[in-house]
Amino acid sequence: MSAVADLLKILDLEPLEKNLFRGLSPQTGWQRVFGGQVVGQALVAATRTVDGRPPHSLHGYFMRPGDPKTPIIYEVDPIRDGRSFVTRRVVAIQHGEAIFSMSASYHLDEEGYEHQLDMPEVPRPEDLPDERTLKEQLMPTMPEAIRNYFERERPIELRHVDPMRYLDGKPRPPYQSVWIRTTGALPDDPAIHQCVLAYASDMTLLDTALVAHGSSVFSGEIQAASLDHALWFHRPFRADQWLLYTQDSPFAGGARGFTRGRIYTVTGELVASVAQEGLIRRRRPGA
Repeated sequence: MSAVADLLKILDLEPLEKNLFRGLSPQTGWQRVFGGQVVGQALVAATRTVDGRPPHSLHGYFMRPGDPKTPIIYEVDPIRDGRSFVTRRVVAIQHGEAIFSMSASYHLDEEGYEHQLDMPEVPRPEDLPDERTLKEQLMPTMPEAIRNYFERERPIELRHVDPMRYLDGKPRPPYQSVWIRTTGALPDDPAIHQCVLAYASDMTLLDTALVAHGSSVFSGEIQAASLDHALWFHRPFRADQWLLYTQDSPFAGGARGFTRGRIYTVTGELVASVAQEGLIRRRRPGA
């Protein structure tokens, strides 16, 4: 619960002036700000300037690594307020330079045609080992980078459908599925759940581009970083209940990997879609 409380605190931006907000980063020892944090905080900033409409999409670009020791300033540009759609542009600034930019669109709820791709058949979260069990069974055999990651208290619980891929180093088809939820209850405000999902949507996604190569972002041989991120909200959901994040990577090349994700409730409702391209550069010897 303390990790969830910290996440909610991080997403509760400080208003500085009209359309201007300040966000902080957790002091966990990371050398750069987690990309999902910046996406989530930017969505909070944009949403606080919009009345009566939920976000339906966001598109962002990561420009520079964020410094976790320094507050991030979020400047919102209210580009358009229409009768059905509202558009906002957000720039995240540190040390006088833009580190991230995002456009977000908001839409009044309307009735229309409906269809969706079915959720894949995977084990349910209660049939998979929880993180505590994985730690007890696998921690002694984990590489140091993975062990350090799992040892931290995190606000998002992950249950990988195929956790062994991080240990056996075998190439697999470029797909993976992960159940996600917060480790504690969230307030009922739908905007909080959307911003928390924006935060979580950057987790594990780029790693899908390395599944086909028997590697992961935890490998010391890989320099990995999100380059852009797009998220579409389809239906209401709760981020403190299990969501299946099913992912694929149609292409990797030129030191970049392209990945996509679909997010479902346990009852099979498609609630969000994600796309991302990221850097997956092989480190040079001695770098």
